[in-house]
Amino acid sequence: MKALVLSGGAGTRLRPITHTSAKQLVPVANKPVLFYGLEAIAEAGITEVGVIVGDTAEEIREAVGDGSRFGVKITYIPQEKPLGLAHAVAISRDFLGEEDFVMYLGDNFIVGGITGLVDEFRTERPDAQILLTKVPDPTSFGVAELDGDGRVVGLEEKPKEPKSDLALVGVYLFTSAVHEAVRSIEPSWRGELEITHAIQWLIDQHRDVRSTTIAGYWKDTGNVTDMLEVNRSVLETVEPSNDGEVDRSSEIIGRVRIEKGARISNSRIVGPAIIGGDTVISDSYVGPFTSVSEGCRIQDSEIEYSIVLRGASISGVRRVEASLIGRDVEVTPSPRNPSSHRLVLGDHSKVQISS
Repeated sequence: MKALVLSGGAGTRLRPITHTSAKQLVPVANKPVLFYGLEAIAEAGITEVGVIVGDTAEEIREAVGDGSRFGVKITYIPQEKPLGLAHAVAISRDFLGEEDFVMYLGDNFIVGGITGLVDEFRTERPDAQILLTKVPDPTSFGVAELDGDGRVVGLEEKPKEPKSDLALVGVYLFTSAVHEAVRSIEPSWRGELEITHAIQWLIDQHRDVRSTTIAGYWKDTGNVTDMLEVNRSVLETVEPSNDGEVDRSSEIIGRVRIEKGARISNSRIVGPAIIGGDTVISDSYVGPFTSVSEGCRIQDSEIEYSIVLRGASISGVRRVEASLIGRDVEVTPSPRNPSSHRLVLGDHSKVQISS
């Protein structure tokens, strides 16, 4: 069995971060989202992985390499334009051959991995198996309709009037039957070959399409709100450790991981939190659910429930929260403008002005 990991796409919902960085490499708990998916694939016993890359191909290649660090062998498959998930399957035909495969969206995050799902698929071998989860707003996802027996009878991509609240999670398992389906569909109104249309073709041809509704944690990390929520979830599991330097005037509370080379002085760190290597924090407060990457500087500031990327600097700022701060960003206070009050007051007025 092989894996196909999608790491193309423009990442428009994470701009401006993704103007200069691949969305799949934005870190969660100081590790790129994409790495969690590759680790899950390796844990499921899959060693041959095709990675779909687009405009950010060079950055993805540099970060992932040949895959040996994850215990897999990587084959990079260029996609000139993001023309849909089914298009990604089509251009990967030579790599996939006739083998079964799992397709994993590189910006998705699933707690607990996919080993159980892959094992079940290997045993049962339906033509397709999809993951579903209940969501409050199905209009932003591919949506599945099930019959009374729980069988998949219909799929629709980002419907205006959803027929259920069951969204497709970004993990799909297929036999080689999907290749015929991909060849048989036409581009949607978006100009893309939709994987939902390919799966619908399989359903219409009375092929064996199954679904698993997951109750565990899943997030599409396509926007800042979801990135912060995934970061919070991962930090809940962090094990406290200190490989840096913390002076006596600092206070470390709860589950905090301080990586090699980090220096903390006259500061308070409340976990769960991660402080990256060679980061310097002085006269500051770092609150729960904050990940600070390597080489950052935080001075005379407060930050909480945020992700700070490599080389960023925050100085003299109160207070930063629920924020995603990009690489090599500088955050400082704005100059204080002289204040004045222009008044026209009638006789016998009483005015209180705070200064």
